[in-house]
Amino acid sequence: MTGSGLILVDKPGGWTSHDVVARVRRLAGTRKVGHAGTLDPMATGLLILGVNSSTRLLTYIVGADKEYLATIRLGATTTTDDAEGDVVAEADPAAVAAVADEGIARGIRALTGEIEQVPSSVSAIKVDGKRAYARVRAGEEVVLQARAVTIAEFELLAARRLPDPEAPVAIELDVRVVCSSGTYIRSLARDLGADLGVGGHLTALRRTRVGPFDVREAGELDTLDAAAALIPAARAASDLFETLELTEQQAIDLTHGRRIHIADREGPGGGPVAAIAPGGHLVGLIEFRGKEARTLVNFPTDEIASA
Repeated sequence: MTGSGLILVDKPGGWTSHDVVARVRRLAGTRKVGHAGTLDPMATGLLILGVNSSTRLLTYIVGADKEYLATIRLGATTTTDDAEGDVVAEADPAAVAAVADEGIARGIRALTGEIEQVPSSVSAIKVDGKRAYARVRAGEEVVLQARAVTIAEFELLAARRLPDPEAPVAIELDVRVVCSSGTYIRSLARDLGADLGVGGHLTALRRTRVGPFDVREAGELDTLDAAAALIPAARAASDLFETLELTEQQAIDLTHGRRIHIADREGPGGGPVAAIAPGGHLVGLIEFRGKEARTLVNFPTDEIASA
C-alpha cells in the first residue's frame, strides 16, 4: 500500500485501540499508523487512524467534539464505573423503585452544558508520569482532579426497569451524548447514579462520530481493505479545515518553509487552513496573520509506505 491518509474503523468490542493499530499496520504495510483518541476494550465504534504522514492530522482530530450512544445501569456502583469492574455497592430495591422518571430527567439536565467532571480513576490520565489505571491496578488509591468539559447534548432514548417495572432492582437508560474532547461517559453514568442516590455505571458504549467523521463511513476490521478504505490526506484535511488552493509557486514556497502572501484574502486569521497544491496534494496546514500565511505542519508526499 502507498499513500497517506485516514482510515475509519468500526472497532469491535474486546479489542484495545492498540490492537486495532497493530492490525492496520500489518494491513497497510507501514509502521506509521496512529489513532485519534482511545476507545476502551468494552466500547465499540469509530476509531480514526492516521497512516504515514497523516498521523500529523491526528493532533487536530483528538480535540474534536464526539457523539456516543451508551447504556447506563442505575442501581449499582463498580470499581471502574463500567461493567468491566467489580460491583462495590448495590442499592436497596426500594430505593431503585423510588427513582422517578422526573428525577432521571432532572439528573440528566444537571449534567448537560459546561460542567466540572472528575475522570474515572481507571482512566489513561497520567499522575506523576504513570497512568491512573496502572496505579489503581498496583493497589494505589487514585483521586483525579475535576476538569471542565462540555456536554452539548445528553438525550434519554429509552428507559427499562428490570426485571419487573413494579419491582425493579435496576434501571437501564439508553442515552445519546454529544460532548467535548476529554469527556468520560462512564463518569456521566457514575455521577447520574450518585445524584439519584442509587449508584450507576456504564454497560455499553458506542462512539458514533468524531468531528465531521461518522461511524457509518467506517470499515469493519475483519474485512478491512486498507488501500480501499484510505481517505487521502487532502480530502481528510478538507473535511476538517477551510481550504486554500495554491499556485505552483505558492506550493513550492510553503514546502521550503517560506511564507506566502494572499492579496485577496478575506476574513480573520487564526485556525489551520489546509493548503492544497494544484495536483491535489496536501502541502500542509497553514495559519494566516492578516494576508500572510505561514506553515504550521508540512505534509510530505508519501510515495512509498514504510515497511
